[in-house]
Amino acid sequence: MEETKNDRISPREFRAAEGVSDWRVVFDGARAHFATGSFEKGAALVFAIAELSDAAGHHPDVELQYATVAVRLISHDIGDISHRDLALARRISIAADELGIVADPSRVQTVQIAVDALDIPAVMPFWEAVLGYRQEGGEDVVDPLGHGPNVWFQQMDVPRPQRNRIHIDVSVPRDEAERRVAAAVAAGGKIVNDAYAPAYWTLADLEGNEVDVAAWRDDSD
Repeated sequence: MEETKNDRISPREFRAAEGVSDWRVVFDGARAHFATGSFEKGAALVFAIAELSDAAGHHPDVELQYATVAVRLISHDIGDISHRDLALARRISIAADELGIVADPSRVQTVQIAVDALDIPAVMPFWEAVLGYRQEGGEDVVDPLGHGPNVWFQQMDVPRPQRNRIHIDVSVPRDEAERRVAAAVAAGGKIVNDAYAPAYWTLADLEGNEVDVAAWRDDSD
């Protein structure tokens, strides 16, 4: 329906809303991770989500594993989260609570691979082909099955020899970011750049391979 096309909601508004304490906004939408404890209980939650989604005419991505159910909400018609996602998130949380299922927001994350490129249109088809992905917009290739990490192409202005051209981005909630950084440092890593913290930190392992721990999406307008 046309009236749904402009119902975008900011991450800040989503986070401040009532009834969504189970949910966190990361790179690719609003996510929740429910600890079900059993496959049977997880299946019951998935069934409840299916009924709620059909009734709303708005459908999330749901992953059922033995003791967990992971849910991602995003409105594909606008490429972002919307008030439709907020409403469905609330209903899903109520259904989980009625089943005695508790969410674990600390498990929420999205991982993407970032490739620095001088000529993005020239290199993107290679990654699309070798991974079996599809292009989405002018900067990403994505797994059509929704299993693998997104690959994002970052524009370079000049070559940067002797520096990593590919790194990992880990999008986590703001309340998880500092713990994740501290754990990585304790495991032998080092902070390469914290000038933009708490929006994101750049860390590296002992051999200089870099990763960004990014929380900016969960705190943006």
